[in-house]
Amino acid sequence: MDSVNLTDHFLIAMPAMDDPYFSKALVYVCEHNEQGALGIVVNKPLDMPLAELFEKVDIPLQTPTLGDLPVYFGGPVQTDRGFVLHRPVGQWQSSLPVNADVGLTSSRDILEAMGHSGEPHDVLVTLGYAGWGAGQLENELAQNGWLTVRADPSIVFSLPPEERLAAAMLALGIDFAHLAEDAGHA
Repeated sequence: MDSVNLTDHFLIAMPAMDDPYFSKALVYVCEHNEQGALGIVVNKPLDMPLAELFEKVDIPLQTPTLGDLPVYFGGPVQTDRGFVLHRPVGQWQSSLPVNADVGLTSSRDILEAMGHSGEPHDVLVTLGYAGWGAGQLENELAQNGWLTVRADPSIVFSLPPEERLAAAMLALGIDFAHLAEDAGHA
């Protein structure tokens, strides 16, 4: 498993996942290499609209349609810091291009652009991210903690959060309701 690169893939938490942060989670992997992995949980909205977050960071929101979007729990690491999963990639101060179309940005300039012009339009704003040290994700995969499938950005940016996990499962040809608690064990 050392050569597996899951950048631009979804991690689908198996039903037996007992970690409360990742139970029924769909994680979009933004970077995976020999040092570890970084991802964003994309299906757990917080009880905070984007307008409230913009108010807290003192950025005017001139595009009211964005204000109703939810802020998401992105993962248990740095939950006091915002991350924006977006397309197109653009030219932001602190961005990680995931692929040619999708980027992850943690700098204030993207929020300012969103507040002023509403661009980029396809965004998912989180507090926190999911992180794994070297070999940690590979170990969790070997323990049947996650299923993986190539990510489809339309699942993240076009579907409501409550439909994203099932849609990712269907991309694997699996109905989540029929997934066994202890898949992979005899």
